[in-house]
Amino acid sequence: MTPAARVQAAIEILDLVASDVAVEKALTGWGRRSRFAGSKDRAAVRDHVFSALRCKRSFGWLGGGETGRHLMFGALRAEGIDPSALFNGLGHGPEPLTDAELASAGDLSSAPQPVQLDVPDWLWPHLQQSLGDQTKSTLGMMRERAPVQLRANTIVKGRDALLQELVTAGYDAVALEMTPTGIEVAGAPRGLVSLPAFIEGAFEMQDGASQTIVDRLSGFVAGADVLDYCAGGGGKSLAMAAYTPRRLVAHDVDTRRMSHLPERAERAGAKVEIVGEVSGQFDLVLCDAPCSGSGAWRRQPAAKWDLTQSRLNELRSMQIDILRKARAFVRPGGHLAYATCSLLDHENDKTVDTFLLEASDWHSVVRLRLTPLDGGDGFYLNVMKEREPVKS
Repeated sequence: MTPAARVQAAIEILDLVASDVAVEKALTGWGRRSRFAGSKDRAAVRDHVFSALRCKRSFGWLGGGETGRHLMFGALRAEGIDPSALFNGLGHGPEPLTDAELASAGDLSSAPQPVQLDVPDWLWPHLQQSLGDQTKSTLGMMRERAPVQLRANTIVKGRDALLQELVTAGYDAVALEMTPTGIEVAGAPRGLVSLPAFIEGAFEMQDGASQTIVDRLSGFVAGADVLDYCAGGGGKSLAMAAYTPRRLVAHDVDTRRMSHLPERAERAGAKVEIVGEVSGQFDLVLCDAPCSGSGAWRRQPAAKWDLTQSRLNELRSMQIDILRKARAFVRPGGHLAYATCSLLDHENDKTVDTFLLEASDWHSVVRLRLTPLDGGDGFYLNVMKEREPVKS
């Protein structure tokens, strides 16, 4: 495919996404219809689409509208590329820009801050309140592609040995400073999951901030009975398994989300009990709660535009309810950990504060907030414990 044809493909996919087709479904459908497209073409088109979704408002402002055509016009302007070089109707590329389209192009320097930083207007006050003087720098990073990060599974192999294998295999890989198990691979690496090291369970694809959350829990995990109450795909369960719990139980209200966990655990050499119903009590209960996912919007940019205030309120109610239920599984002297991949105080500190107002005999003992400025996605952790009765 020519560069112009890749732009046209992105335009068509973005128009499908605008009509409420899920981005992955739109990309898959295009791929099936475009057997002529090679792996590099598919990767380039995907990059165009995800970049346009991350920067939807600024590209739309630069391109004078919100259609796929407008967004790609704006994307080229943002990259300093002459749009007429690709909007020329040649090589299956987009038709030349009309005079009206050229006249509609905006100057980003005059755009409001939420447009420049690519967030919905209603969300802007929430982000300012949550991020403070780091709002612009954090949201600026959220407009960029997320890094590829791995977790070395120390059950199988140490990070240094894995890092050497990756470098020997030709990858530009470096150790992450934010976590002792993390590795970052530069660029858009391909073939990682085909490597012998992955097949033998030596690493998992996992964001560095997600790993850091588990690192901070390691002292509560070692030798303990642990419940991953909202396990999902099991990424944090597998990470906790490397910190030698006495017992590790994974649960999710939607058991289908854990369908691949047995296979992943076997590959990793991790012992994880998977349950549909929870019984008994545990030293540590982790609630990696459903949330807006705002800390990971670089990876799932369409979610940024789907979120509404009512959905955010709904999520907060759900989060508080999860904490209410989960504390019943914490044995006396144990800990309840609440985590999200959110940047928003509305579902982080404020959710915990609301829970602690109800559960006044509980208090926070660990609090951690991470943003992309720390090197990974946005994450939040709060570990709580019940106060010991005052002896008379």
